[in-house]
Amino acid sequence: MINKRLLIKNLLAHNDESSFYDKKRSIDLGSKEGKAKFLKHICALSNSNPKNNSYIVIGVEDETNEIRGVDFFDDSKIQNLVNAYLTHAPLIVYENVAFPHLPDGKVVGLVTIRPNGKITSLRKNIWKYWGGSIFLRDGSISMPKNFDIVIEDVNSEIVASIETNAQNNIQLTLDGVIDFINHRHADLESHYKVFKELFVVCWAGYTKQVKENTYYSRVDIELINEQVRLFYSALDEVSIAYSESEFKITEYVHLGLNNQFKYYPLEEVTITFKENGSHQIDSKLIFEPPRFNKKTLFHIYNANNALLRKLQKKVPLSPSEEKDLQNLPATYLICYLNDFSEAKEKLYEAKDYLKQIKGNVYQSFKETVRILRKVKYS
Repeated sequence: MINKRLLIKNLLAHNDESSFYDKKRSIDLGSKEGKAKFLKHICALSNSNPKNNSYIVIGVEDETNEIRGVDFFDDSKIQNLVNAYLTHAPLIVYENVAFPHLPDGKVVGLVTIRPNGKITSLRKNIWKYWGGSIFLRDGSISMPKNFDIVIEDVNSEIVASIETNAQNNIQLTLDGVIDFINHRHADLESHYKVFKELFVVCWAGYTKQVKENTYYSRVDIELINEQVRLFYSALDEVSIAYSESEFKITEYVHLGLNNQFKYYPLEEVTITFKENGSHQIDSKLIFEPPRFNKKTLFHIYNANNALLRKLQKKVPLSPSEEKDLQNLPATYLICYLNDFSEAKEKLYEAKDYLKQIKGNVYQSFKETVRILRKVKYS
C-alpha cells in the first residue's frame, strides 16, 4: 500500500519534471484553456509511459519545489472530462494528500495516470488544440506529435523504485492517527475505524443529533494509510455510516430562500475494503434540485445582479445588502438549478470581488462551485 505523501516527496526528490511526472502550482478546470492544458498533459504522460503510472503533483512551486498546497478538490467525475475529450483515455485518479504544515483545508493534489497500452489522442477540438492531436513528453514539456510514433518503455524501473520507496508502514499509520486526533483536530470530536485489519479511516467534525441520526459539520475524513483526504468541507453537513467492510459518506447541502432552508442530499460515497488488501471508492449523485417560485427567483436574481454591479463599481452596500451578499453564491446556485442559465456566469463573474470580502462569503462561493462541478459531471 502506497503512502501518497511519501510518494509525492519521492517524486519531488527525483530531480526535476520528467517524462513520467509533472508538477503544477495549480490547475484550472473552470475554463476551456485550463481544461485543454490539463488534457494535453494527461495525453502526453499516458503516451510516454505505456507500461507504468505517471503523475502530476499540484500545489508545488515550479522553481523551488516548495509545497504550497491547493484547495481540497473532491471531483471524482474528472474521469468523465478525460473520457469526453480523449481517445483511448487512461484511467485517472485525483487524490487530496494531507501535509501537516499546510493550512486547514489545503492539500497537495496528486493525479495518477494509469495507461491502457494504446496511443491516446484528442477526440475533438478544445481551445487551440485540434482533434486528433497526439502529445508526448519531451523531457519536462508536453509536445504535439503529428506523425507515427513508436513508444519505448524507459521509465518502468524508475517508477517502480519510487513507488516501492513510498510503501506504508505501521509507524507512519500510528503517527498519522495520533496527528489527526491530537493535533489537527484537537478541538473536534474525532473517531477512527479499522477495516480488514489493515485500513484506518479517521474522521472529525462538530456533531448534531437529529432524532436518531448524527450529522457532522466542518468535516474532515482521511484514509490514514495513504494520507489521502476522502472528504473535507467547512460548511456542508454529512452523515456517516459503516459496517465491517464499508464506510459510507452522505453529503447534504443547505439551500433555501427567505429564511426557509432545508438540507438536501447531494452525493453518496461508499468506500469498500476488500480482503485482498485493496479498496474501491464509488460515488453516486442523489441530488434532486429544489424548485422555487419563478417570480420570487426573478426578484432574487435581479437583486443579486444589482449587488454584483455595486461590487464592480465599488459602491458601498447598505446593512441589508451586506446580509444579502452572504447568500449571493447560494442564491445564484438556486437560480441556475431552476433554469436561469446565466446565473452560473454571474457567479463566476463575482469570484474576484467576493474574494476581497471578510467573513465566509468566499468560502461559500468555493462550496457552491464544488456543487456545480458535481452536478455538471454527473
